[in-house]
Amino acid sequence: MARDRVAMIWAELGPRAKAFRLAHAAWALVSLSSLGYVWLSAVTRRRDRLLAAGVAFLSMEGIALIVGRGNCPFGPLQTRLGDPVPLFEVVLPSRAAKAAIPVLVVITLAGFLAVLHRPPRIPH
Repeated sequence: MARDRVAMIWAELGPRAKAFRLAHAAWALVSLSSLGYVWLSAVTRRRDRLLAAGVAFLSMEGIALIVGRGNCPFGPLQTRLGDPVPLFEVVLPSRAAKAAIPVLVVITLAGFLAVLHRPPRIPH
């Protein structure tokens, strides 16, 4: 049923709202990829520029969440463009969507700590 609601809303979105939703989804994919790379780097004890970029990107997102008081700061723009459904609610049930940001913050901070706790592997 929720998928029908999302499909219906997608069909009703204007071109600018659709473009924004696609860009927002691409942003989310980069964010999740950065988070995955942070954890991969912690496990493999790898340190490289991609890790630095991922940490910088996720830190920038953290600052944006602080500015947005725990909410995506793009929410008001998204609403003005005519898209009333938050991105997490497009892919998750409402209750899980509300929990997504706090859970991802904890996972991200744990990943940062794991990178700091596991020093880089010394090349032989």
